[in-house]
Amino acid sequence: MEESGVVRGGTVASWVASGVVLWSTAFVLLRALFPKRSYDFCNRAVSAMHAVTAVCLACLSVDDWSCPVCPLAAASSPSQMKALAVTLSYMVYDAACCHLIGDVRLDNTVHHLVSIVGIGAGLAYQRCGTEMVASQFITEISSPLLHLREILKEFGVRDTDLNLLVDVLFALTFSVARMGFGPYLTYATVTADNPILIKAMATGLQLVSAYWFLRILRMVRYKLGKNKKKKPPPSAAPAGKLATD
Repeated sequence: MEESGVVRGGTVASWVASGVVLWSTAFVLLRALFPKRSYDFCNRAVSAMHAVTAVCLACLSVDDWSCPVCPLAAASSPSQMKALAVTLSYMVYDAACCHLIGDVRLDNTVHHLVSIVGIGAGLAYQRCGTEMVASQFITEISSPLLHLREILKEFGVRDTDLNLLVDVLFALTFSVARMGFGPYLTYATVTADNPILIKAMATGLQLVSAYWFLRILRMVRYKLGKNKKKKPPPSAAPAGKLATD
């Protein structure tokens, strides 16, 4: 298949189906390798693998790094469609996992729905590959840290400087990516000549990101306040001796 060629619908469907099988197999293997670890631990390990893979594929699909979000509203390249198919297959797998364990929170359900419909529409139209791959990079760049902070809890690493560091790094990465570059990419997607469904999904994803951003701010504020309370008050300096830092 030539890089500039058109990807057939059956090929895309096979990519997505193969991806669902791949992520599911990885989960089953992790459950077998770590029987004492929780369902959530194995699922998050798979999620971290996907995040790293998605970011790498997004970077590899960029043709011109002098303008990584060019051209807008253009036909998707095969490399962009492969990157999107990998993430779509993961979203289908993750949505199934969440329902199997009863984790049917509204924000998570909306996130899965928006992602699956949006990526599916982009693959069906075979357009907007630039915008959607850029969105994939923005949304997944902070995910490894998100899953690492929960995996650390599984190992009993709570209320430590390491745990706080990962929380702060996650909050910073999420904020810069989703609330810094995210609104610009949403604006570019909405104002370009894209199908209305793609515009709606881009807006919906940004709204979900804004909601999570507010929750993350509350989390960081709580963690920093809790960390300050843990620090013991400075001891008084001995009489006749100057107290220094």
